[in-house]
Amino acid sequence: MSLVEYSVTGAVALITLDRPPVNALNSELIADIDSALTTAESPDIRAAVITGTKHFAAGADITRFVDAFDSETPEPQASGLGAVVRRLENLEKPTIAAISGYALGGGLELAMGADFRYMATDAKVGQPEILLGIIPGAGGTQRLRRIVGYQAAKELNFSGRHITAAEAHDIRLADKVVEPDDLLRVAMADAAAWAEGPTRGYWAIKKAMGDGFGHSMEAALEIEREAFEEVFASDDAKTGILAFVNKEKPDFSGS
Repeated sequence: MSLVEYSVTGAVALITLDRPPVNALNSELIADIDSALTTAESPDIRAAVITGTKHFAAGADITRFVDAFDSETPEPQASGLGAVVRRLENLEKPTIAAISGYALGGGLELAMGADFRYMATDAKVGQPEILLGIIPGAGGTQRLRRIVGYQAAKELNFSGRHITAAEAHDIRLADKVVEPDDLLRVAMADAAAWAEGPTRGYWAIKKAMGDGFGHSMEAALEIEREAFEEVFASDDAKTGILAFVNKEKPDFSGS
């Protein structure tokens, strides 16, 4: 993973993109992120933070798109990035994207695969693909709509404009906005708190909410019921319930 730094503090994995100057997403960086996420699937990891050096990720490496015009195969970056974003989204533990500088295009799409987005006050985010005559190809039309609502997502995708961390917070795209020097500390501290919780329960919430979206109420409630039954059989459910009955603090194992 030469373009990604991977480290572990306690039960929290820190995945740091490191392709100067702006972490433009090419096939090599995407592959390294995928490898890091594979490592983070370990049951010893109970939360993960993904970030970037100086900038989170300023979108795709557009120079690679030019080569695709002369190729008989479609440009591979969108599909590759889409799979990585989905993998981040499906990590069975809480995840935080810690965003400083630019998170544009594919960079914002990557951040939207995390459960929460924390932004430094200097962050600028957006889906500027339309300014190139194309559209987002790794979830920017779909996840953005789920997070900020239909009309706000349409406006951002139509305009391609960059928005500040403050505006991102106003539309709930950013969950927290902090000073740049505090960003990683706050993200890691919150991730450490999640890592002490019932990991299977967090995953059940993610699965029920994600899989239930867009279904009828009846179908969505069935998805929730199945998730409840699955997590009720976990060790952490027994731990939490018995601790409550005995008026003790639960010591969740993540299983």
